[in-house]
Amino acid sequence: MVISSARPRRRGSLAYIGSFTETGGPGLTVAEVDPDTGGLTPVHSTDAVVNPSFLTLSPGADVLYAVSETDEGAVAAFSLADPVRPEPLGAPVPVRGDGPTHLVFTGTHVFTANYGSGSVSALPVRTGGALGAPATVLPHRGGGPVADRQEAPHAHAVVPDPSGRWLLAVDLGTDSVWIHALDPVSGLPRPHHETPFRPGTGPRHLVFHPRGDRAYVLNELESTVVVCRWDAAKGTLEPLGETRVVPPDAGVVNYPSAPVVAPDGRFLWVANRGHDSITTLALDASGEGLELRSAVGCGGRWPRDLTLHPSGRHLYAANERSGDVAWFTVDPATGIPRPGGTLPVAAASCVIFA
Repeated sequence: MVISSARPRRRGSLAYIGSFTETGGPGLTVAEVDPDTGGLTPVHSTDAVVNPSFLTLSPGADVLYAVSETDEGAVAAFSLADPVRPEPLGAPVPVRGDGPTHLVFTGTHVFTANYGSGSVSALPVRTGGALGAPATVLPHRGGGPVADRQEAPHAHAVVPDPSGRWLLAVDLGTDSVWIHALDPVSGLPRPHHETPFRPGTGPRHLVFHPRGDRAYVLNELESTVVVCRWDAAKGTLEPLGETRVVPPDAGVVNYPSAPVVAPDGRFLWVANRGHDSITTLALDASGEGLELRSAVGCGGRWPRDLTLHPSGRHLYAANERSGDVAWFTVDPATGIPRPGGTLPVAAASCVIFA
């Protein structure tokens, strides 16, 4: 099903919103962004792909890629020749992995983190942006002490380092980050090193400091973030310290989902499922010291994703269980987000911008 709006184009950028079709979501939604308020106005949607739960763009923003988070696992490519009406570039391509939750375009490949099978797939990008079958699938091995969540590997995110030489795969099941070297000619990943974290913490996502020498690993199972030193010359990640991302009196079981770092490196924001909040942590000049400053409501329930608009002025929370995307204006002095409004999107899971 495709739904479009006849509303005239406005002067804002575009947001692409992913959602779970199997739990009532519309699939891929396109919305215009008001540059002043950050408000969203839907203009198009399509359910051409099952469960497009996470999205990414090609470097030129002319192709959009979406995981199909199913047991079979696939990635779909959409042409953005008309940015308001994404058109599929062929059928979704199987990733040879179960339940892909995250993907990224870097070099000459689209990489997926396959949660169900605990692996990383590399799909070559063809001329025009269409995808080929996986050139390689790298399995993770191991597990952790939390029996119902860490019985096996569960790769949750894939993140290229700022130098473009390495691919880091965050695995909730093995309590580790797997570091892969990217071949400068083929673009394919080669296993390099596994960095262990405290058992039972369940690493979920990773984000780099704008300087590129520090990384922040967000733990889903213990509501903490680990500050790490990143050495791009050696491809090593060194844990330095761990900080809670919800207030000590939170009083609920909480599962952090997504970290975001401010472009100037002064703040780290974290979306929290259960506490249903966005917390603001202040970073010191070194990028190693973190201080929890505030917690504000996420504007709904179960924020699966958190995204900063390229302008740096607005944050967006994809609230899966309340079925909406909430936007916030960031106070430039304190970093604290101020609620702006919400757009209903059933089973919302991801927001990106072009």
